[in-house]
Amino acid sequence: MPTYSYACTACGHRFDAVQSFSDSTLTECPECQGRLRKEYGSIGVTFNGSGFYRTDSRAGSGVSSSTGASSKSESTASATPAPASAPASGS
Repeated sequence: MPTYSYACTACGHRFDAVQSFSDSTLTECPECQGRLRKEYGSIGVTFNGSGFYRTDSRAGSGVSSSTGASSKSESTASATPAPASAPASGS
């Protein structure tokens, strides 16, 4: 279950609460019964392994995604006329 951080707008009391996704947001400070607001900070997620970073695809293929699409279309376009012209000149 995720842990949410709350802060009171009246007294400044800060605390963490472990809540389910389906639980409603806390609205009342446990110390002064003031209004609470949810605080957002950095999340504790790390992406390990290959394929998560932009530089992961550069070492293996040597082509970035934007140039890969254009080089494929160029190689397909240049390869298509060559076989079409070879049988025509042979006839």
